[in-house]
Amino acid sequence: MTVAKRRAGNKRLGRRNVSAMVAVLLALLFVLAACDGSNGKAERGEASRAATPDATATATADAGSGAAGGTGVGHSGGVDTGAAATGAPQTGDEEPITIGFSMDTLLEERWLKDRDLFRAAGEALGAKVVIMAANGDDAKQISQAETMIADGVDILVVAPHNAEATAAIVKKAHSAGVKVLSYDRLVKNADVDLYVSFDNEMVGELQARAITKLVPKGKYVYIGGADTDNNAHLFKAGVFNVLQPLIDRGDITVVYDQWSKDWTPANALVNMRQALAANGDRIDAVIAANDATAGSVVQALAEAGLAGKIPVAGQDADLAAAQRIVAGTQTMTVYKPIKLLADTAAELAMRLARGETVQTDKKLNNGKTEVPSVLLTPIAVDLSNLEDTIIADGFHSRADVYKNAP
Repeated sequence: MTVAKRRAGNKRLGRRNVSAMVAVLLALLFVLAACDGSNGKAERGEASRAATPDATATATADAGSGAAGGTGVGHSGGVDTGAAATGAPQTGDEEPITIGFSMDTLLEERWLKDRDLFRAAGEALGAKVVIMAANGDDAKQISQAETMIADGVDILVVAPHNAEATAAIVKKAHSAGVKVLSYDRLVKNADVDLYVSFDNEMVGELQARAITKLVPKGKYVYIGGADTDNNAHLFKAGVFNVLQPLIDRGDITVVYDQWSKDWTPANALVNMRQALAANGDRIDAVIAANDATAGSVVQALAEAGLAGKIPVAGQDADLAAAQRIVAGTQTMTVYKPIKLLADTAAELAMRLARGETVQTDKKLNNGKTEVPSVLLTPIAVDLSNLEDTIIADGFHSRADVYKNAP
């Protein structure tokens, strides 16, 4: 269902409400005119004046429920609404498109940037943006999405916590005539309308290439992300695309390989401590699925007196990771220009909301269908190109990146 059709229904309802109100007022005036003359002109005037406030209130209520478009979006209670709707009043077809953004979490630095950049991108395009974050709670993310759908969002953007569980969100959205754009992480086993992300297998490949150049032979540890996140599987696939030929030759042995539940640094820390204990602290390289887990790897290595002695790869270009690169305790990260992701996703969400067809040159299978996909290119970052990438783009300031440098 297009935005225009959905809103046309609301306008027809509004006109019916106004017509009913006028009919009631006319009937009331007819009754008053037919009253016994003995009641006097003054008494009839009082009755007329008494009726007027009620009629005005009814008209105001009907205008609010009918002509406003009926979206109801913008309430409080854990909802982050954009400011686009606070400008000049808009009526009819000028009413802004409302984008709902269902986020997994705001507990990591990276996702705070996504939230702010996506909101800014949507508002710059004239949309109203409503954001809800579940912070790793599957049931809460589904409930929040249901709320946004019920409130009348025109398009739903989903960054899923659990790729399988959020298939329910896609089904509910489609039942309401709302299309779904999967943001950065792909929703599995659902008829997703569009997927916008980076080439996540390439992310893993960039990590592995950087580390194998430094350590072409030896014992490797892989600290994965959340098993429930499709991206975590893509990162790992990319890593092993590079490692497997070296494993087959006997040059590299992966001595520890474990997922980190919910991507939490605490779980990654447990994993890395176990990896060190199981191998008597004798390992040669570590690849971590993101910078948050890489931070835990470095912490465990520091506890063993090995920080800065063993190459460590992460990805996301978090500020803490950039600082660790400067300090020499993390070898590299992978920079995914989030502004480009947010701008692209917001623009395509607007096109989907308007009922436009989005053509893509790639499709990814999510277990149910071939999802039209827009995959952006990630960038490997180490000490040699920090200045030319994340600092030059304003992703982090030079002062912040070098804050702890001697």
